[in-house]
Amino acid sequence: MWTELPAKVATMSDTAATSDDRGSMPILRLFKKPSSPIDGKRLFFLLLGLALFFSVYLSPPWPAAVDPMGATFELSAQGKAALALFLLAAVWWVFEVVPIGVTSIAIAVTQALFLIRPDKFFVGETDPIGGPELAMKEFFHPSVWFIFGSIVIGMVFTKTGLTKRLAYKMLAIVGEKTSMIYLGCFVMTAALTQVMAHTAVAATIFPLLVAIYRLYDEGDEPTNFGKGLFMGMAYVAGAGSIITLLGAARGAVALGFYKEITGKDVTFFELSWYMAPIGWVMVFVLWGFFMLYYKPERASIPGLRERARDLYAQLGGITGKEILAAIIVVSAVGTMSLRSFIPALKAVDKAGIIMLATLLFFVFKILDISDLEDVPWNIILLFGGAMSLGYCLVQTGAADWMAINAVGLLKTAPATVFIVGVTFFVLIMTNLIMNVAAIAICLPVALKIAPYLGVGGEVILFGALVAAGMPFLLLVGAAPNAIAYESKQFTSGEFFKAGIPASLLLMIVVTFFVIFIWPILGMEVTIPTP
Repeated sequence: MWTELPAKVATMSDTAATSDDRGSMPILRLFKKPSSPIDGKRLFFLLLGLALFFSVYLSPPWPAAVDPMGATFELSAQGKAALALFLLAAVWWVFEVVPIGVTSIAIAVTQALFLIRPDKFFVGETDPIGGPELAMKEFFHPSVWFIFGSIVIGMVFTKTGLTKRLAYKMLAIVGEKTSMIYLGCFVMTAALTQVMAHTAVAATIFPLLVAIYRLYDEGDEPTNFGKGLFMGMAYVAGAGSIITLLGAARGAVALGFYKEITGKDVTFFELSWYMAPIGWVMVFVLWGFFMLYYKPERASIPGLRERARDLYAQLGGITGKEILAAIIVVSAVGTMSLRSFIPALKAVDKAGIIMLATLLFFVFKILDISDLEDVPWNIILLFGGAMSLGYCLVQTGAADWMAINAVGLLKTAPATVFIVGVTFFVLIMTNLIMNVAAIAICLPVALKIAPYLGVGGEVILFGALVAAGMPFLLLVGAAPNAIAYESKQFTSGEFFKAGIPASLLLMIVVTFFVIFIWPILGMEVTIPTP
């Protein structure tokens, strides 16, 4: 059962200073699990990570990569060290030998101590920024602050009571079957990601799921229903975000990059025309997957619909703070969405918009200073480390070296195998580095090879965008993954294990669309060879 906390405490799980709906206990303890000292298993994986790092770091020079045009890409000592660092981070993240935020700190520290990151000149600067400084700089990257602001929005929804209103209203509609609760939550998440950034959606939906879960289980231990509910939210947030340009920044950036390489435009409508079918198919595939992989302990929750209606009625009328919070959030989301259509807004970074919303929450006293103590800084550090590692792989040339070697293996493959192979490689890369970077690294090589295999450029682009939107293996692959992790319903290892079959299902769906659906919709999958 729960442990009483001071009324001022507010977290993503329970930001409100009020009691829960079944008693006087807040829900913070619902997901709390006791810490344990490093045991034999943790020590083994801790040492394994270090062993992999030093074995690669101290290894002799690796062979150069050769692209399809014959250009040679040497793997520098710093690039090899970046690969060594990635192996260390991957083992520590997956097996949680230390808190995931601490692993992120280790990423920056290792870059600094071993001088892995090269110095970099910025436009207008006469002196370079040192590599060790750059390793720390990414912890304050705008994307990290965007995640922070998104999490704050989730806290506001809970503290004001908007979360409970939404949760109880949805439960009154979907009913008492746990399968329908899964489906209702997944469809709502995917739908929202088509009009707002999937990170903001995940942060907003998270406390709603917490409120729903409380009506299912009162214990402290994770459940199958909890695992499926929170993991599924993260997965379908990615599936929904590929459908429009509003779901994530990766779409607009990738289209711009594609135009630069090929000279061809892909419109907003054209993107959605091809992406909507596969995005929604994946939502329902994932629903079926979690119903089987994490089958809820109970098929239904008797009396849930009536109880949800009663709890909604007890909330009373909507308050001024709820209205004000909703106005601020809708305004922020609307402004970010309009950036795709209004040129003047493109210069305004989305992180600036969401941080303005965060500022207003404090100005209008919706939040107070004590709420900052309840921000899950472990998650913020996780993404700071992920950004630092991603930039390290890119700037040292390690990412290019991996891409050329991997895609080059497919240069004599049949067209379908080549398309699926490139998509799979982007899927792997997007779990390791920023999805935009993964696309930017893989597309040039793939687009050079594609014409000689009779493969259209668009199918490479869309396959890459699908894979980049659904990193199911690592928490660092996407912000919704890390936000879901805050539920404490699953470990990073469990997330990785579930991600393997989910990723295989994704590749099966992509293959089906490449062979059958996209050609029917008008996509030029194959072209005459030169």
